[in-house]
Amino acid sequence: MIVAVLLPRLELTVAVGGRAALLEGPAALAPEPGREQQVGEVSAAAEVFGIHPGMRLGEALSRCPGLALVPPDPLGVADAWEAALAALEDVGAAVEVQAPGLVCFDGAALRRLHGGDGREDPAARLRGRLAGRRQPPGWLDGVVAATRAAVGRPARIGAGPSRFCAVAGAVRARSRRAEIVAGAEDLVAAPVALLRRDPACAGLVEPLERLGITTLGQVAALPRASLADRFGPPGLRARELAVGVDTPLRPRTAGEELQETLDLPEAASGAQLGRALELLVDRLLARRERRGRALRAVVLGARLVEGGTWRSRVVFREPLADPRRMLLVLTGRLATLPAPAESVRLSVERFGPAAAPDTALFDDARAARAARLREAVRQARAAAGPDAALRVLTVDPDSRVPERRAVLTPFEV
Repeated sequence: MIVAVLLPRLELTVAVGGRAALLEGPAALAPEPGREQQVGEVSAAAEVFGIHPGMRLGEALSRCPGLALVPPDPLGVADAWEAALAALEDVGAAVEVQAPGLVCFDGAALRRLHGGDGREDPAARLRGRLAGRRQPPGWLDGVVAATRAAVGRPARIGAGPSRFCAVAGAVRARSRRAEIVAGAEDLVAAPVALLRRDPACAGLVEPLERLGITTLGQVAALPRASLADRFGPPGLRARELAVGVDTPLRPRTAGEELQETLDLPEAASGAQLGRALELLVDRLLARRERRGRALRAVVLGARLVEGGTWRSRVVFREPLADPRRMLLVLTGRLATLPAPAESVRLSVERFGPAAAPDTALFDDARAARAARLREAVRQARAAAGPDAALRVLTVDPDSRVPERRAVLTPFEV
């Protein structure tokens, strides 16, 4: 049985921070700079005006002129979400991330760890049968309790035979018990808006509603050929979800956390920010935890002076361990920063294989010297720590404060 955990309005809650009073009125996440002008997650009061995530900003403001726009905080959301995922993995769950705030895992795999003796209460089963409610298996309450304790936030939990059924249960859940959605019968009355939870079908909701199709039961009743003709593969996918069929879970591989952060003494941009990035790359490559591996994907982030944060994921075309090639890619991405930053951060999202030594077609004395120097630096750091080999990096040569003109950064050959 698949279990889905939904943290309602995670992105909006993190972005609001200590201003919780904003959530009592109509509020929505503002569009990220440089992205489509669509609102993000919305508060319950904003939903009353018909505003939903993904709505155009102009339409949202026309429906509710008093709508409060909250600057997004993608860095804070990523940190909070990664902490929640790590806590779930600590209790043994192999998680598949759907979106920030929504995760699925196989609950049956945790039955022996947290399910207790698995015996069901006959009285509760009888009461549920009389009330027309479907009773969950006996071990599910233990798994749900362990999940809530690990997440440490208000969470809605659903369960079902497939991923989509579990997500539908989590959206519907209103109590501390898991909401069970057993299959197509329980999805008949569900609104088609639930298809927004699946990336492949998110664009079908408005066309279906314009055609007068408002429930998943109506979608399931449509012929496959008609859906394929009108909507293509997303239409077929929507019909499969409506009848409770979904693809198997693909749990993520638990990774390591490796990041470097640099607080800037003044609001930085331009060349000064580029030198800060160079310093971050050198520090990241000098970390002992890297163990000689190349970097496949990194995340570049910044905390903006005007409030909010900025985050950009960079996947290298091939695993890199050369700071010059990394800077060529990251400098271009840093140029899209929408405002001056007060701190920048570079973290590793995925490692590649061990960095292969550079090979030349012909014997090159310079390459041999560089290889010997790299080995000497490695041995020095192994004996004396990461600060054993440093170089001077000019950061702000025109600064009146001598200490700000240059910094020491790890030496890389």
